[in-house]
Amino acid sequence: MIGKIQQYPILSFAALAAIFFLPFLGGVHLFDWDEVNFAEIAREMVLMDNYLQIHVNYIPFTEKPPGFFWLQAISMEIFGIGEYAARFPNAIFGIITLPSIYYIGNKLKGRTFGIFWALAYFGTILPNLYFRSGIIDPVFNYFIFMGIVYLVFYHWKTKDFPNIHLPKKALFYLLAAGVFTGFAILVKGPVAYLITALTLFIYWASIRFKTFLRIGPFILYSFSTLVVTLIWYGVEYYANGPTFIFEFIERQWTIFSTEDAGHGGFPGYHAVVLFFGCFPATAFAIHSMTKKEKGETTDTEFKKWMTVLFWVVLILFSIVQSKIVHYSSMAYFPITFLSALSIFKIYKGEWKFEKLPKVILWITVIPLILAPIFFTYIGLNPEVGKKILKNDAFAVANLDAKVNWTGLEFFPSILIFLVFLFSLRLLKKRATLKGTWLLFGGTAVWVFLTLAFFVNKIETYSQGANIEFWESKKNKDCYIFSYKYKTYTKLFYGVNGPDKTAANDKGGLYLYGPTAKPTYFSCKVGREEDLIREAKDVKLLYRKNGFCFYVREAVLEGSE
Repeated sequence: MIGKIQQYPILSFAALAAIFFLPFLGGVHLFDWDEVNFAEIAREMVLMDNYLQIHVNYIPFTEKPPGFFWLQAISMEIFGIGEYAARFPNAIFGIITLPSIYYIGNKLKGRTFGIFWALAYFGTILPNLYFRSGIIDPVFNYFIFMGIVYLVFYHWKTKDFPNIHLPKKALFYLLAAGVFTGFAILVKGPVAYLITALTLFIYWASIRFKTFLRIGPFILYSFSTLVVTLIWYGVEYYANGPTFIFEFIERQWTIFSTEDAGHGGFPGYHAVVLFFGCFPATAFAIHSMTKKEKGETTDTEFKKWMTVLFWVVLILFSIVQSKIVHYSSMAYFPITFLSALSIFKIYKGEWKFEKLPKVILWITVIPLILAPIFFTYIGLNPEVGKKILKNDAFAVANLDAKVNWTGLEFFPSILIFLVFLFSLRLLKKRATLKGTWLLFGGTAVWVFLTLAFFVNKIETYSQGANIEFWESKKNKDCYIFSYKYKTYTKLFYGVNGPDKTAANDKGGLYLYGPTAKPTYFSCKVGREEDLIREAKDVKLLYRKNGFCFYVREAVLEGSE
C-alpha cells in the first residue's frame, strides 16, 4: 500500500480520506452545541427555501455568515435532512485537504516530503477527528491556509525564489490568495482576514521590516477578498441593511472579551489542547522548532511562515476569553508541517531522532493508552464513576443510562500501545518511512476504533434521553421548552416548523399564562424545584439519565 501511495499520492490520499471519513457519519446524533446549531441553520434554509438570510428557530441569526451552511444545505438536498448530510461537507474537505497538503509539500521539497506532511495531517488526532464532525472549522481553516500559502507563493514569484517551480504569473497567486481568504470570511467571518494580516505583519517584523509585500499588491489582495465576500455580505446589506454586520461585530466582541456561555478556561488552555490533541505530530513539531537553520531556502522560509502562523493562532486564541477546543484548530497546519519537516530531516539523515521527541511522544501517548481503559472501567462499574462525580448531580444521573459495555472497549488502548512501541523501535533503527507510516496510520486507526467503541455510549449518557424526548414530540401539536439550560437539540430533533418552541418567549406565558397547546418541559436534575415553583400546574412525566420531563396542558385565555 505504501508503494501505491508513493506512486499515485494525490489519488491515494483522496481515497484514504474517503475510506476513513465518509462511512458512519450518520451513526450518532449531532452533539450540542455547535454541531446541532449549524445543522439547524442549514435545515431551516432548506425548509424555508431561504438561502440568503440565516435563521435559528425561524428567527434571524447574526452570529455566523452562511458559507458553511450553504454546503450543509446542499448536502441535505442530496441526502435528506439528517446527521450524515450535516457532517458530509467536512468529510469532503478532508478528501480535498490531504491532496492539497501533498501538492504544496511536493512543491516545497518533493514527493517524499509531501507524503510525510499529508500523512502527518491524516494521522494526527484532532485533524482526523474534525473531518467527521459538523462544525465549521475544517472548511474555514482550509481557506485561510490556502490564502496564506498563495500569498507566500506570490512573494516567492516576485522575488524569483530558487528551488521551487511556480508556473503561473505572480498576479494569479495574489488574486487566488484573495479569493481563498474571501471564501474563509464567507464561512466564518473577518477573523480569517485578521489571522492572515497578523501572520503577514509578524513575518514582516521577523525580517526586520524589509519590504516583501508592497502596499499596492496588498490592496489588490484585499480588494479581491472583498469582491468574494460581497457575494453575500453586499447582498445582505442591500436587502436588510447593516443589522447583521453590527450584531455580528457585537457577538465577536462578546466571545473575545468574556467567557461566553460558560466556555471559559485558563490562559494555557489551547497550548494544552494542541500539545496532547495533536499526537503524534506534537513531538516532531517541537523538535523542529528547536532546530535553527540558516540560508534562504524553501525549508527555512516556509518553516518561518508556519512558525509565525502557529504563534499567531496560539497567542490570539489564548487572549480570547471564550475557550473552545476548535478555536485553535488553524494551528493543525503549521504543527503538521513542522512535524513532517522533522521527520523528513531524520529520514534524510540531516537530523537525529533525539531524546526530546521520544520523551514528548511518551508523555502524549499515555493519555491515549489510559483513556479507553478508564472509561471502560467506569462503564462497567458506574458506581465508581458516581463517587468520582459526586459533586455533579447531573453527571451522576447521566451514569444511570442503560449502556451495553462488553469489556472489549479497552482494545484501542492495546492497539495504540503496540503501534507506539513498534513505531518507536523502527524510528530508532532509522527505518523512518515504515516507522512514520505505522505511527501516524496506527493513530488514525485508533481514532476510528475509539469513535466506534465510545461515541454512541457518550451520546447516550450525555444527551440520549433528551433527544429521545424531543423526537417523541416532533409530530405532536405542542410547544417544547428547555428550562434554564441552552440546547439546540430541541430545534433539530423536535421542531417541524415555526412557532413550536417556547425558547424565545420573554414573558413566561408558557410557564404560567394561557397557551393554546400543551407545553412540554425538559429540565436537568437540580432544577426541578425551580420549575415546579415557577410554572403553573406542571405534571411530571418521567425522569431519565439526569433529565426530568414535565407537561403543562393547554390553558385557554379566560378559562382560569
